[in-house]
Amino acid sequence: MIASSSDLSIMMRRCLLTFKPFRIFVVGIGFFSLCFLMTSLGGQLSAKRPGDSPFTVRSEVLGGQESRGVLRKISDMLEVIMKRMDALSKVGNSTDAHRLDELSSALDRIQPVGLVERIQAIAQNMSDMAGRVEQILQRSMAGNKVRDGTLAQCGTPKDPRYPDCLSKMDWMRARWTSDPCYAFYGVDGSDCSFLVYLSEVEWFCPPLIWRNQTAAPTLKPLPKKQAVFQSDVGALLEQVGTGKESLSFMKRRMRRMAAQWASAARRLDDRLRSHWREQNRILVHVGFLTEESGDVFSPKVLKGGPLGEMVQWADILTALHVLGHNLKISFSLKELHGFLGVPPGRGSCPLTGPLPFDLIYTDYHGLQQMKQHMGLSLRKHKCHIRVIDTFGTEPAYNHEEYAILHGYRTNWGYWNLHGQQYMTMFPHTPDNSFMGFVAEELNETEKQNIQRNKVNNMAVVYGKEASMWKLQGKEKFLTILHRYMEIHGTVYYETQRPPEVPAFVKNHGLLPQQELQQLLRKAKLFIGLGFPYEGPAPLEAIANGCIFLQPKFNPPHSSLNHDFFRGKPTSRKVSSQHPYAEQYIGRPHVITVDFNNSEEFEATIREIMRINVEPFLPYEYTCEGMLERVHAYIQNQDFCSPEAPFPPVNSSWLSSPFVLLPNSSILTWASNASSYTSWPPLSALRLLASLEGESCVEACQGAELICEPALYRFINIKEAFSALELQCDGVESQVNHLLPAFSAEHAECGLQQDPLLFSCAGSSAKYQRLCPCRDYRVGQVALCRDCL
Repeated sequence: MIASSSDLSIMMRRCLLTFKPFRIFVVGIGFFSLCFLMTSLGGQLSAKRPGDSPFTVRSEVLGGQESRGVLRKISDMLEVIMKRMDALSKVGNSTDAHRLDELSSALDRIQPVGLVERIQAIAQNMSDMAGRVEQILQRSMAGNKVRDGTLAQCGTPKDPRYPDCLSKMDWMRARWTSDPCYAFYGVDGSDCSFLVYLSEVEWFCPPLIWRNQTAAPTLKPLPKKQAVFQSDVGALLEQVGTGKESLSFMKRRMRRMAAQWASAARRLDDRLRSHWREQNRILVHVGFLTEESGDVFSPKVLKGGPLGEMVQWADILTALHVLGHNLKISFSLKELHGFLGVPPGRGSCPLTGPLPFDLIYTDYHGLQQMKQHMGLSLRKHKCHIRVIDTFGTEPAYNHEEYAILHGYRTNWGYWNLHGQQYMTMFPHTPDNSFMGFVAEELNETEKQNIQRNKVNNMAVVYGKEASMWKLQGKEKFLTILHRYMEIHGTVYYETQRPPEVPAFVKNHGLLPQQELQQLLRKAKLFIGLGFPYEGPAPLEAIANGCIFLQPKFNPPHSSLNHDFFRGKPTSRKVSSQHPYAEQYIGRPHVITVDFNNSEEFEATIREIMRINVEPFLPYEYTCEGMLERVHAYIQNQDFCSPEAPFPPVNSSWLSSPFVLLPNSSILTWASNASSYTSWPPLSALRLLASLEGESCVEACQGAELICEPALYRFINIKEAFSALELQCDGVESQVNHLLPAFSAEHAECGLQQDPLLFSCAGSSAKYQRLCPCRDYRVGQVALCRDCL
């Protein structure tokens, strides 16, 4: 009988499975050929003529035209197999399993039907195929000798230095197909590929001794370049690109401020001329403006939406560019992937190479996107990241495990960064770094013109969205104000006047920046309604000669009593609409009163009518001030190099390392401060103890100082308690964001065990906290006097 197509296919598979061992497989090919031909011929071999080859058939045995067509297809298929075998025999670095799979796949495609016309040619092809397999196996055996038994060494190594290797191997066996990035790195489902990946791409398993570890080229560090101040913003504008109104707004701001940035750069360059500045490779990823984050801001730019974040980002980009750093800017995940070297897939794998940047500036949205797409590389490279964070993140919320255990978990914290990697819009949270923004600075001629042209009875209300006017009781105090002043508004509307705006308010609608500037230069008063919190507009108004009148909050607003702050990673208590203006500028430029007290409010309006103020802008919000601050951070903040342990091992002081300042109760470091490397320098340290129930932020402010968390490690020693004459019955190290601190009730002294929890924020009625305060430069609270 003649075998059917399915029978032949089954026979082929059985032959491959039966003769799988490599050398026997060669013999098996020959046997397979014989099986195939004998089965195909059936009993027709008896019809051969004397002298014919055993593999020759008479023409009368042949079928019709259909049989010849089928046999032609079989012959063509064998030619394809031979070509593939030729290619396989030339490949020296393919695995044996891969070669056998190629052969099996090709044979599976043969579906012989009927009698074979060209049996002799087919038999010859089969013989040639066996020869090709022999070549492949010879190369395989040679490769096995070179590897010296590699396959036998793919068991999971047990090394106490790599405790997670076993569990990671189990995970890879079960889940390696969950993300295409594993196959991108060569994972093919074998234990060997898992081990190579986990030891060379990730770092959960030890290096494999049979791998050629010298194959990877050693990357030489790029030569350092000097950063040179740049006054032309043309290249920056090209990088920002187009396509969104938010980007257009930022570019308009960059152009308008370009001359002031250039002038500030020249002044700072003169001051720093003797200092060599290294050029950094910097990536700026503006996550909140990406389509993937929803980008709710861009559509609202022309409709009165919040612009504070875009103002700050425009100024950050300009400052980094003007300082002369090598800048890349990303507004999409596609750009982020390209700049970082993210492998294809779902983000489970590390980057394809070393991090190509010294610094990465992003926001919380961008940080989340990096977590999703950088894999383990985020953990490895997170020391390079700086997070632009408007309202601040306190260490208790940043420390993931501590936040979960002690009720500080929110949607925004728990990243386990160093507290000063978060950068705020105002210097309200000393646990973080103050990044800021800039306001336009006036020259002397402009200041004089403003003072001459001020309209004494003109007020502008802070609030360009109708929702900002929904403050309960606003009619009452605005009516009082209307008795003395003409009130102007800049509330956005499309067709009808917003009903929230009282009829006696002259509403100009949303104004372009230059027209708003002209309005502020005429007005005597800029009045806040209580929201938005801590925006740039009050500083711009004060810089244009306005008095800023704002409401006092009693009790202060916080995450405990106000929906706006609920879920934000801070316990900060906001005492007014703009705490920075209240605390750092104050009267006569800023007046804070209870708007619910009609008598106090009216008396304040009469006072404002009598006084005149000059335009004022704090130095830290000028272009030069921001350049100075950002320069100092880039040159001095380093969160990638581990700090030397303090106190040094086996160290002891013959006397207290702290001494009293002359005519003061505040302690400072002894004269050998320069022997310990830190920034800010140890010479800036001022040690004091807070009152019970007082935070270190408040304690330092009370002494006209700034709390400096970078100096905590120098006071987290038992000698600090004795220097402050705090008598300890015992000293223990604990994990608590209020430590180091003294408990008078139990005469106990507690030291901080986890450096990530060093925090200026937080207070307790049972603790006197030890506070590392520092001095600061006039007009630049972010920097100490010796910080440049």
